[in-house]
Amino acid sequence: MERLAVPHENPDLVIDRRAIPADAIESEWLAWDGWRIRRIDWPVGMVETRGSILFMPGRGDFYEKYLESLEQWHRQGWRVTAADWRGQAGSGRLGKDAVTGHIDDFSIWIDDLAALWREWCAGTDGPHILIGHSMGGHLALRAVAERRLRPDALVLSAPMLGMAGPPLPLPALQFVAKLMTLLGDPARQAWKWSEKPGEVPAARANLLTHDPERYADELWWRDARPELVMGPGSWRWVERAYASCRKIFSDSLLEAIDIPVLAIATTSDKLVRFSAIEQACRRIPNAELARFGPDAHHEILREVDEQRDRAMVAIREFLDRVAPPEQVRGDP
Repeated sequence: MERLAVPHENPDLVIDRRAIPADAIESEWLAWDGWRIRRIDWPVGMVETRGSILFMPGRGDFYEKYLESLEQWHRQGWRVTAADWRGQAGSGRLGKDAVTGHIDDFSIWIDDLAALWREWCAGTDGPHILIGHSMGGHLALRAVAERRLRPDALVLSAPMLGMAGPPLPLPALQFVAKLMTLLGDPARQAWKWSEKPGEVPAARANLLTHDPERYADELWWRDARPELVMGPGSWRWVERAYASCRKIFSDSLLEAIDIPVLAIATTSDKLVRFSAIEQACRRIPNAELARFGPDAHHEILREVDEQRDRAMVAIREFLDRVAPPEQVRGDP
């Protein structure tokens, strides 16, 4: 597919999804232990800023996949930042090879996010908005629930609050995954994509988006920047993911969240459980759920125009209500 730029809800707004915008700055941020985290920033050149958005992508993701949304938010007046998670994309690896997604514990990522949030908030104008996709949404929600950070609003895109798979209770799923970490190297891949490491399977597009051009953008970036390539997660990642889901749903963590939350999710998601997202939204006092159906797959922010525009409008209207432009400057 050759069409790289597409119109949005504003017909005059055209964004090249295969180019870093000229006013965006790619750099590295040093985490609490000196680990190098890749990030990208859009400074706002106007006198008045709309506020600041920090976006965190999903497992195996990289921020290039979301340049379209990030640039669109920037053009709406937001100061925008995105970063790769430690151990994936341009932020190195934690496993024993270049393609397996591995982590010893999700708390490492929570520590990274909390430290980045503190430093980022200190250097940006409010209101401060946190947006996370899939695993990024999981980690953002957990960090908020554990009071490691407190954004003015939280937006979750298809958050990984439960994973598609066997219809078993979380304790049983974690037990099986724990057993697999004990029966072999916990850093080994938990599932196989193809015989060639890092190569994506042909059917993968059907899990992510109905838009072949946006899906092709991801493959283009993987070819253009081979360091972004990542394949399946490790058994340790799987076991820790189940453990982290149990933590989120334990006790009264969700009920104690006192900020506005918007979740965008589809009932046809084949990667994360919609029912878990729905359950979380029922428990969070000030949560809203924008529900999509069969016309949207997991990556709603990279769907066909009709579905994606609906999601972007929902986010814009939510932020206009919970962080209105007239309250941007001088707020405590």
